[in-house]
Amino acid sequence: MALLRKINRILLVLLVLMVCLLLRSTLLRASTRPRLSENRKSPKNSGQVSLEHAAEAHDVVPVVICASEERMGASMATINSIISNTDASVFFYVVTLRDAVKLTRRYIEKTKLKGIRYKIVEFNPMVLVGKVKPDSSRPDLLHPLNFVRFYLPLLDILHKRVIYLDDDIIVQGDIRDLFDIKLKPGHAAAFATDCDLPSTHEMVRSIGMQTTYMGFLDYRKQEVKDLGINPSDCSFNPGVFVADLNEWKKQKITKELEKWMEENFRQNIYSSAMAGGVATPPMLIVFHDKYTILDPVWHVRHLGWSPDVHYPENFLQGAHLLHWNGPFKPWNYPAVHLDRWEKWFIPDPSGRFSLERPDHDS
Repeated sequence: MALLRKINRILLVLLVLMVCLLLRSTLLRASTRPRLSENRKSPKNSGQVSLEHAAEAHDVVPVVICASEERMGASMATINSIISNTDASVFFYVVTLRDAVKLTRRYIEKTKLKGIRYKIVEFNPMVLVGKVKPDSSRPDLLHPLNFVRFYLPLLDILHKRVIYLDDDIIVQGDIRDLFDIKLKPGHAAAFATDCDLPSTHEMVRSIGMQTTYMGFLDYRKQEVKDLGINPSDCSFNPGVFVADLNEWKKQKITKELEKWMEENFRQNIYSSAMAGGVATPPMLIVFHDKYTILDPVWHVRHLGWSPDVHYPENFLQGAHLLHWNGPFKPWNYPAVHLDRWEKWFIPDPSGRFSLERPDHDS
């Protein structure tokens, strides 16, 4: 009998040890799993404010913008144009990678932007492993921050409705008007379609820009055919949109976007050469016929597709938002309508970001 009790005690000890080992293994897996973002602590004198406090204010316009180390000055020009053209209380979620957190904070705190309300959100690029393959045609389009828009509800963002903007943008209108657009029931986002601005059709044709799904998806692939999307349907540019994050989560949109990223990783159903980037096609697929249409003056685009083709000045004057999508960025040279971008540029206090302009003295 004593021997039996001894055996039972030994078995109990072994059972406890096994449970402890299982708990330790679970905790280790959780700690090493890639996190989408980190809410990094900021210095006490930082202009950043708590997310909870910002989310409590109902009159705030939340704007999400990415700030890469290579294009930091572009993001700051976008922010400057927004705050200079509105009386609204704007809260900026500035998303960047770990190596650029200090540079981002310094650019804001050491310039005229030091009074803005903002939060730096660090994006973890490890979530993209197995979803994005190298492509040499335009490597800039494969930057991890290009995919932040896919993960908005999973970032450290407390607002339920946000505006997302690319960094090659200047806002000339009141950002409050864009934020106040009414989304249709069941729609998680609002975009401007590529067929909605007749005054730009001639320019778009002259530079060979695509305006339909045929220009973004490989309709030779069965996976694309099975979607049942008419190749002549109008496409849209996901560089500017208003998002309802509750509806986004309800429809599991991030999961759907990741599904098509993984499908392309395996099957190559689109490419950056064909689609002008690999971030647009998944959005086109997932949001097909399920988005509200923005007023076209809130996304006048294609300014970066040619160094020679210009919009009429009177047309640009009435535009609320200008987008230099394409390879010819306004901080580089050559590019078009440089004056409309450069008026919002703020010199980098670290000296890392500088404008590329022709040397008139040579």
